[in-house]
Amino acid sequence: MHNWRQAFHLEPPQGWLNDPNGLCWFQGRYHVFFQYCPTAADGVGPKCWGHYETPDFLHWTFAGVPLHPDTPRDASGVYSGCAVEHDGCLRLYYTGNVKYPGNYDYITAGREGNVICVESPDARTMGPKQLLMTNADYPADCTLHVRDPKVWSTSDGWRMILGARSRADAGRALLYRSADGLAWTLEKIVEKSPAFGYMWECPDCFELDGRQFLSISPQGLPRQETRWQNVYQSGWFPVEGDLADGVLGDFTEWDMGFDFYAPQTFAAPDGRRILIGWMGMPDADYRNPTAELGWQHCLTVPREVELHDGKLYQRPARELDALCGTTYNLPEGETTLTAPFRLTANAENSCKLTLAEGLELSYDKQSGIFAMRFADPALGGGRTVRRACLNPGSDLAMDLWVDTSSVECYLNGGETVLSTRYYPASRDIRVKVRGMKAQYCTMKSMELA
Repeated sequence: MHNWRQAFHLEPPQGWLNDPNGLCWFQGRYHVFFQYCPTAADGVGPKCWGHYETPDFLHWTFAGVPLHPDTPRDASGVYSGCAVEHDGCLRLYYTGNVKYPGNYDYITAGREGNVICVESPDARTMGPKQLLMTNADYPADCTLHVRDPKVWSTSDGWRMILGARSRADAGRALLYRSADGLAWTLEKIVEKSPAFGYMWECPDCFELDGRQFLSISPQGLPRQETRWQNVYQSGWFPVEGDLADGVLGDFTEWDMGFDFYAPQTFAAPDGRRILIGWMGMPDADYRNPTAELGWQHCLTVPREVELHDGKLYQRPARELDALCGTTYNLPEGETTLTAPFRLTANAENSCKLTLAEGLELSYDKQSGIFAMRFADPALGGGRTVRRACLNPGSDLAMDLWVDTSSVECYLNGGETVLSTRYYPASRDIRVKVRGMKAQYCTMKSMELA
């Protein structure tokens, strides 16, 4: 068993990683904060914020643990949030989680979800924590599950959106307005009718090409064969109009694979919309054997989000192309490649690709069903199958980014994406190709200090 440390995915130095937080461009660098439990690979311990930074998505520095649960208002964890530049400083907004000891349901009693703000001149040194809102400030028909502030500035002030669960067990988002980013007034409760799950986590509102989108991670959707297959989901709604007075369209999942949750987006300095997600899943019924080695989970690669014909597409950020070497044709049959590598393929009919003799990626052209299946459950730590419905009768284009223990699969230009962790016995991966024209290139590792 090797340690499965990866070449181009961010992981915790030790302990547990989950939601990305505070994604931003500030003082000439990208900053990626994340939920972090440095003391335990199972996540049972104090939840902090860890911090990576980079000038280019290729050269990364671990910048430490800038936020700890060290006040009465965040005593049980520094939970998810965001970061916004203001007057030369970085404002970080997050949920201060408090859970009281006792016999509580922790839904209607026994916990706090506080909005806290802290400013930093350099993204490393933190000022005093400011309490902005408590559960008493939220709508009376909300449960105590209100969290994950996403804040952005507009031409007429500030907006904030929070994920919430109503007392009727309906997921919702709370939209607030502010003149200064500190004192907030409720503007709208954003919901779907009928209720769309019982809780909306990690909300994010952004614009592309003049259109507005709402991203959420809903909990409580009924599992189906080709959608909503994980215990919890992540996806986006198009907004008809503005979120304050508009209507939500149909929900589309960001990623149909096993391991994707709690994504957050931000604007790069050149205007691109960049998305990073947690390549994991809470309350999953499968496992990650790296926990036995003292660390667990990773983030997805940074992805560019683009709007085409009303739909959002994703692709790895173009900076990552610099990691790719010379491209070679990959013949049909079986070949051994050394991870990490990138594999692209095109098929005009049904086809199949197998990695490490146990991860099968197959496409049935007649039905349009693409399947990611672990024929060897041990390779996936108990993962089984995920399916995506493409257009029946259409050709297939696949762009596969294979790391030492992660696979991100982008289909048809990133219209559909499936991501998973997997755990091969070595970096030498047996690849079997059937019914497709394929190419591959070896990849360098990103630099991590």
